[in-house]
Amino acid sequence: MATSRAFLTATRPRRTATLPARITARSLITGPPPSVPPIHGTHETPTSTPLPSPNPLPAFHIPSAPVPHARQEDGKPLYVSGSQAERQARAGRMSSPLRRGTHESWWTPEMGFFNAVAKTIPTFRVLDEEGHLVRGAHIPEISKEEAIRMYHIMTLVPIVDNVLYQSQRQGRISFYMQCAGEEAATVGSAAAMLPNDEMYGQYREQAALLYRGFPLKDMMAQCFGNVEDEGTKGRMMPVHYNAPDLGFHQITSPLATQMPQAAGAAYAIKLDENRQGDCVICYFGDGAASEGDFHAALGMNSVLGGPCIWFCRNNGFAISTPIIDQYAGDGIASRGPGYGLDTIRVDGNDALGVLSAVREARRRAVEGKKGVLVEAMTYRVGHHSTSDDSSKYRPMEEVQEWTVVDNPLYRFRAFLVARGWWSEAEEAALLKKNKSEVLKTFSRAEKLPKPKLGEMFNDVWAVQKGEEMPSVISEQRAELGRLLKKYGDVWAPWRKERKRFVEEGEDVMDCDGRGA
Repeated sequence: MATSRAFLTATRPRRTATLPARITARSLITGPPPSVPPIHGTHETPTSTPLPSPNPLPAFHIPSAPVPHARQEDGKPLYVSGSQAERQARAGRMSSPLRRGTHESWWTPEMGFFNAVAKTIPTFRVLDEEGHLVRGAHIPEISKEEAIRMYHIMTLVPIVDNVLYQSQRQGRISFYMQCAGEEAATVGSAAAMLPNDEMYGQYREQAALLYRGFPLKDMMAQCFGNVEDEGTKGRMMPVHYNAPDLGFHQITSPLATQMPQAAGAAYAIKLDENRQGDCVICYFGDGAASEGDFHAALGMNSVLGGPCIWFCRNNGFAISTPIIDQYAGDGIASRGPGYGLDTIRVDGNDALGVLSAVREARRRAVEGKKGVLVEAMTYRVGHHSTSDDSSKYRPMEEVQEWTVVDNPLYRFRAFLVARGWWSEAEEAALLKKNKSEVLKTFSRAEKLPKPKLGEMFNDVWAVQKGEEMPSVISEQRAELGRLLKKYGDVWAPWRKERKRFVEEGEDVMDCDGRGA
């Protein structure tokens, strides 16, 4: 099913774009860590503790120039500036691969892919937590326009998240999921892909969709399920986007179901002579890697082949389950070599690091017609969804620390400022513009009616216009029409609800059993 569906989507008309330059690959063989017993810290968070909000953007200031890097006795560089006492005090607060579920991993500016295991897997990065270039790292080829576009989306999505999250709390939409804390991982990976590539999301990739050019009005239309929701026609939960014209496939709620579909799409591209050079990127979380579909998809891709980037957003939690209770191995990256996949672990809060890693992953996937695994180590700042209260399983102090110590927005902005590409005045203007645009689009979408009531019966079977519907559908539609005729005007709740739909349900009252 996944492969046949992928054949249909893989023949989409090509979108053209200039192929960006690719960075040179470096080889590095790495592997699993020593056995580390899980140690759980205990904490209690009062129920009155405020819930986390979208990843905050720090106050604007010009970053100071980094001092020459000190080195530890073992020769490994220290990336924290200041005195020895300051470095030691900060070491306990600063984010590290260990805090992101990778045991004894270390930061490295060397982009090393691997397909066999021999020692602990390092974590590739370009920028440190202060936005300074890591010693020995290389800035990927990126223009001012490309960098500012990435930053635009990274600052836009927190505003979208905040407005829609609060609207759910007010009962204006039914559900929402934030991207807070993962902006660099999502935008950096999307920026590395080409317009004709296929994207399979899990449900926290709204930033990637916006980067691809998805209009804000379409995003709001889907969350409200209004008449302008062309992708899901008002029949899906909020944040379940799709955009066939942008190569972004339908998001579905069941965890990891997108992965076998992505494997099928990659195989279809491999077999299609007209699509050589295209690629698939499939997003999933650390929790999805515990599903059977993860193994089925990687097994299929490793054997049948097809250019596919398996992009894992390891954000520390599978809903309320921390990574230390999910796996005992060295993260998700340690699983790649078992399937013969080139694999890399990258600092997911470093937009340039993610951009570099995914560019190289794409080159390897396309040239080798095979899968490549990328594990982006990040942190989920927000709740899992509006149905979750993360204060029940993690201290709010931990969340606040991440927004200050390792903020992906601050890190990338510091890079832009250091290059002279960004200023405080431009920052204020952009945030004002983003907020105004989001609120205006939100207000308009909320006022629009829902699609025709009969839309719920369409697209279940492939019935062409004028053809007879299967009886199981026509009978249900006729039954709804009968009930609306009987109670639609006399029962107040139905009378009120009918007014929210185009034609107020009259399209099903006059059902003739044929396709609309």
